[in-house]
Amino acid sequence: MTKPSIETLQFHGIDALRLNGPRGASAVVSRLGAQLLSWITPDGRERLFLSDKAVFDGSVAIRGGVPVCFPQFSDRGELPRHGFVRTREWTVAAQRCGDDYALLTLETADDEATRALWPHAFKLELTVMLEADRIDLELCVANPGEAGFAFTGALHTYLRTIQVEDVALEGLYGHDYRDAADGDRIVRDSGTQLTVDRETDRVYRDVRRPQLLQAGNLSLGIQSQGFPDVVVWNPWLDKCAALADMPADGWRHMLCVEAAAAERPVVVAPGDEWYGRQMLVAV
Repeated sequence: MTKPSIETLQFHGIDALRLNGPRGASAVVSRLGAQLLSWITPDGRERLFLSDKAVFDGSVAIRGGVPVCFPQFSDRGELPRHGFVRTREWTVAAQRCGDDYALLTLETADDEATRALWPHAFKLELTVMLEADRIDLELCVANPGEAGFAFTGALHTYLRTIQVEDVALEGLYGHDYRDAADGDRIVRDSGTQLTVDRETDRVYRDVRRPQLLQAGNLSLGIQSQGFPDVVVWNPWLDKCAALADMPADGWRHMLCVEAAAAERPVVVAPGDEWYGRQMLVAV
């Protein structure tokens, strides 16, 4: 059996690293945005959606995979949508492999350009650990400055679906959500499963249970720690058509299930760190 390893490569013309895990599992992480762009499980299936119209020159965020949103979720504030780290070059901080895993950590920190937008010292680390049927992403937000700061953010995970109308998401029953597709109305989820048959843009609050994306033999278990919220997003037909970096039928082949701190800002005191994780397991 081939031991897990990590190699550098060019992926759509940008610097990236491939994690080669046990039993043929693999993952690709770009240095641009520290973005997980591919996760292939031992059955040979790609589990993440990456738009075939995605832009890789750093002018905009890469559409698909798992973008890191920081220090602002969506457009709730004066910063660029989803913050500014998705188009930054991150550096490799650590990499190691064991008999049953490959692990990579990328990091970025404040500089003159970020402080012009957001006047705070920060350091981010994103760690990706690949096992046979599982991938874990952990975001560490550190405050090395002398004043506290507050942020919102997310791991904006695009999951690949064969046909989004045929999948069901379990685990959100009984939670309140803010429905951005319906004027930010607050609704309590009363269904045992969430199915997608129209534009879906929901922030579920204070979610403590794992989710299960039921999609035949492509089902995934989803669990987060540290992130209090779960965002579920699909642009559906009309909104998808308005996105220049999405194919016309892209909405059909993706569902975002995001680990997020969207509703209430996270406060990080001077010298402190905050951690948030998302784990995806093929079931």
